[in-house]
Amino acid sequence: MNVAETGRLRVRWLERTDAGFILRLVNEPSWIEYIGDKGVRTREDAVRYIENGPVAMYARVGFGLYLVELKETREPIGMCGLIRREALEDVDLGFAFLPRHWGRGYAFESASAVMSYGRSVLGLTRIVAILSRNNDRSRILLERLGFRHAGTTRLSPAGDELELYAA
Repeated sequence: MNVAETGRLRVRWLERTDAGFILRLVNEPSWIEYIGDKGVRTREDAVRYIENGPVAMYARVGFGLYLVELKETREPIGMCGLIRREALEDVDLGFAFLPRHWGRGYAFESASAVMSYGRSVLGLTRIVAILSRNNDRSRILLERLGFRHAGTTRLSPAGDELELYAA
């Protein structure tokens, strides 16, 4: 299901057939450093990640992480979406892209479209984002999107302290 389209991108629900791309993305060193190791090592693990994560969230709350692909070629380049986390009061904007697609404005373009979808279709009035303290690229992107620092948070009592931004 398509969620949004921009001049260059299509943002859509993840499907089982995206497993090969997910396997690549979640094993990128930047993903592991800033998001964490999800233990996805095989195509079957990637299918489980899709089904138990984004697809389960679509069924539970009607939104989740989405695949971002180039409109012209349908090449998957990243993920961007809205996440309902038990540890946060508000819906969380999340995004990750293959490093070879960094610096082209794709994250800003897709995140802007996802936030617009969240506000106009889902009725969200406040969206938050969390990030590791040393994730300067994401912090700069969030500030460009209109997010402002709102403190720190943990997703679990023993979890790392994360920066919290809100828009």
